[in-house]
Amino acid sequence: MKPQILALLGSPLPEGNTAKLLKQAIAGAEKAGCEVTLIDVPSLEFSSCREMYYCKEQSSCIMEDDMIPIYPLLKNMDSLIIATPVMTMGVPGHLKSFMDRCQVFYCAKYERKAPLIPAEKRKTRKTLLLSISGMNLPNNFDGIKISTRAFCDILDCRLADELLIKDMDNKVDLDRFPDLLKEAYDKGFALGSALTKHS
Repeated sequence: MKPQILALLGSPLPEGNTAKLLKQAIAGAEKAGCEVTLIDVPSLEFSSCREMYYCKEQSSCIMEDDMIPIYPLLKNMDSLIIATPVMTMGVPGHLKSFMDRCQVFYCAKYERKAPLIPAEKRKTRKTLLLSISGMNLPNNFDGIKISTRAFCDILDCRLADELLIKDMDNKVDLDRFPDLLKEAYDKGFALGSALTKHS
């Protein structure tokens, strides 16, 4: 069986610049021999976390919606790609709610001291973060990186690599910057290769 990578698209624009980066990273990972499952997060129908804390005792969430089939994918994946724009200096709403609904993993790891991710898998799981920002500020990606690191920690899938692109308000279209698209491809290939050489 090929190594399994989960790819999360946080942008509401399926043909936008964030999606273009993700498409290239996926192509690289597949070229390296991995199987990639794309999840278009804004298209999912789910509620934000209501802090019912059912997951303090159970390995799932009490709210039955589109998140329920996602939990096994997050548990069983070998690595993760997150692609997201910066909105209000942070993670877009739907993707942030997706992250928050992973309290299932937090409670297992930190409340019950029984992580859902097997010890052997924890050693090799890695995350690649792809992000774009319209503005060109020194702290453009601070909010994204803080939330992503916390998300990766509870999933036992460490943030290992990133491609962060500023000034998209002036760049406008990444098709005009093939070097950046190639960088996304190369990073996806590297993520996939790290898995296939151990499989």
